[in-house]
Amino acid sequence: MQTAEQTAETWPNLVEMFFDQASRRGKRPMLHAKMDGAWRTTTWAEAAQQVATLTTALNARGIGKGDRVVLVSENRPEWCIADLAIMAAGAITVPTYTTNTERDHLHILENSGAKAAIVSNAKLAKVLLPAVYRSTNCRQVIGMEKLRIGQASGAELIDWAELMTAHKGDVAAVRASATMQRGDMACIIYTSGTGGAPRGVCQHHGAILCNLAGCEDVLWNDFPKGTETFLSFLPLSHAYEHTGGQFLPIALGAEIYYSEGLEKLAANIEETRPTLMVVVPRLFEVLRQRMSKAIEKQGGAAVWMLEQALRLGRKRYEKGRLPLTDKPLDLLLDRTIRKKVQGRLGGRLKAMVAGGAPLNPEVGIFFAALGVTLLQGYGQTEAAPVISCNRPRAKLKMHSVGPALKGVEVRIAEDGEILVRGELVMHGYWQNPAETERVLKDGWLHTGDIGHIDTDGHIVITDRKKDIIVNDKGDNVAPQRVEGMLTLQPEILQAMVYGDKRPHLVGLVVPDPEWSGEWAAAHGHSSDLAMLKGIPEFHRAIAAAVDRVNAQLSVIEKVRRVIVADEAFTVENEQMTPSMKIRRHVLKQVYGERLDALYK
Repeated sequence: MQTAEQTAETWPNLVEMFFDQASRRGKRPMLHAKMDGAWRTTTWAEAAQQVATLTTALNARGIGKGDRVVLVSENRPEWCIADLAIMAAGAITVPTYTTNTERDHLHILENSGAKAAIVSNAKLAKVLLPAVYRSTNCRQVIGMEKLRIGQASGAELIDWAELMTAHKGDVAAVRASATMQRGDMACIIYTSGTGGAPRGVCQHHGAILCNLAGCEDVLWNDFPKGTETFLSFLPLSHAYEHTGGQFLPIALGAEIYYSEGLEKLAANIEETRPTLMVVVPRLFEVLRQRMSKAIEKQGGAAVWMLEQALRLGRKRYEKGRLPLTDKPLDLLLDRTIRKKVQGRLGGRLKAMVAGGAPLNPEVGIFFAALGVTLLQGYGQTEAAPVISCNRPRAKLKMHSVGPALKGVEVRIAEDGEILVRGELVMHGYWQNPAETERVLKDGWLHTGDIGHIDTDGHIVITDRKKDIIVNDKGDNVAPQRVEGMLTLQPEILQAMVYGDKRPHLVGLVVPDPEWSGEWAAAHGHSSDLAMLKGIPEFHRAIAAAVDRVNAQLSVIEKVRRVIVADEAFTVENEQMTPSMKIRRHVLKQVYGERLDALYK
């Protein structure tokens, strides 16, 4: 039994952390999910009982120390219960994306040697089960909801509710039996990767706990203390949400609301009034465009206030403070446009932390100007995953990812690669010693990212080591910077630039569908992209957007010509990873000939 002084720095494992927090909080609310239009609450005590019961059931079904259990589900309370129960049983959680194909599932089942799988519903089971039937070891599938499969073949299908009814877990006994240490493996998270088959990252309990201690240090020292509320939106199968959206709230004794999805995210934010959210930059880029368009349509005073907010926001960011002459206007903006924006975000939001991809500094400045604290962080699944984060009490540097978290060492190699050391670093890739040896050297994680550390200790990332474009003159170009600037234009949704060993850059762009529809209506054309691609005026409008970006770029960064993609980059067409990074090798396979033709 742990003392009241236990924290993420001293808990021996994630299961003990959960039970320790649950014993202190009892009947207080922990998990919330919407059912039949109303939020349903699970208390800490109820969650502890459910974890203990499912742990007992898993042990009774022969799942124990070291066994791997695949978890396929959208974000919901049962995800958290299952994850903790798998670990409490002594087993290892293997989260997988709900967007996985049968081939993806089979690779993970076979590579991990999973003994069982837990799936949320019949729709996801329809893709998972064929892979299960073809797998070597997985012979049990637990359905959170009734699977209603016509015929089981090769694996036993088990109903969650019936399983929970058939067993009675003893919380104290299950807690006492969870004797894992910080160095023991907690989960295997398969990185989607921008090329090749996913690799299983072995995250140990101490790696995630080290992350939590670093995040707590930021929250406790840079924000006013209080009861925290999280809105879980990003996939829990991603290391970022797994640590930041599930285990961090548990460490803080916070409440977690599970979002109903992207379509209802705005409404869920207003309803649940979160204090903290972990998000990806793309969400803010979309919000920025929508907010700007909505204000433009209002015209008049609304447009003037936005312009003034952005002007003062940039001045505050660049100078550190505003002169007294700007204070009256700043106060007016606080009571008008900023208050309205903050209200749309629930009115209690302390910060949104962006990670998973680079955040364009202009987007960060935009939201800061409207009174929304947006912190850019940096991490990798191999580091559990958070390495650094901007801190509110220090000067926010939108072009940086902030200083390293407490307990994390960072240094820059001679070739500019960012190296990381500390308890947060994985012990290796599952059954992949060659890749492990390639990225782990003398205790240092070789991130594959290029950057530098500024005089204030902030990490500045310039690009991925393997993504850097080297033109025919030997100049290095960071494609992510150029792509980020292109996608800030209202005409462009997605972009990839191209030009390795070439005299200049060319690009592939996906037009923004909302802008395309408006352009088509204004010019009397169909909004079908295949039709629009054949219209020279449409191409000229896209080219004009590219030219606006080129005006801000150096000679070697300028994108001379572009082609329009056949469709958006998505997870389904394998042109984007589940964590919303473009798969360059796939895009080059599809569009390479057309991109090469731009040089003729």
